[in-house]
Amino acid sequence: EIGKSSSRRLRRNGYLPGVVYGNGESKKIMIDHNYMLRCLEDRNFYSNILVLEIESSEEKVYLKSLSRHPSKKQILHADFQRIDENAEISIKVPIKLLNEDNCVGVRMGGGVVSRVLNEIEVLCLPRNLPASIDIDIANIEVGQSVHIGELNLPNGVRLAALAKGGDTSISVVRISTPK
Repeated sequence: EIGKSSSRRLRRNGYLPGVVYGNGESKKIMIDHNYMLRCLEDRNFYSNILVLEIESSEEKVYLKSLSRHPSKKQILHADFQRIDENAEISIKVPIKLLNEDNCVGVRMGGGVVSRVLNEIEVLCLPRNLPASIDIDIANIEVGQSVHIGELNLPNGVRLAALAKGGDTSISVVRISTPK
């Protein structure tokens, strides 16, 4: 069923409407709301390849967008994008900082770690999709930054910003002095 009234009926009964699109015909689906909330608690859910079982067939997808209620803890709608194993996908991946407690600029210089970006958009084949982009900040001193041009990416992974001709000097993380 499609439309506003059927979507409201789904939400009243504990489900949320969704759509799966790309590589063929789009399909309307319904998802158990509480199960989706539990899945969203895992931060890797947003940047992983998921397997949806739709009408006894399995489809590989990733979460493209999510609509939430502005004031309630309620999901209103979910969009999933089908993937083709041989086609490059564009997806946002979280940035994970390593050795944050052992950073020279924090431990010795009294600096503070400032995250400029929490996630970054990458281009890759689905089999090369990393769970996160890891940045080792152990040797960063006060006043220094890590830029997107300096990131060590896994094989087969490119940054979308650089592929579109972006600036390599955009900061990802910075050690700054507290004021």
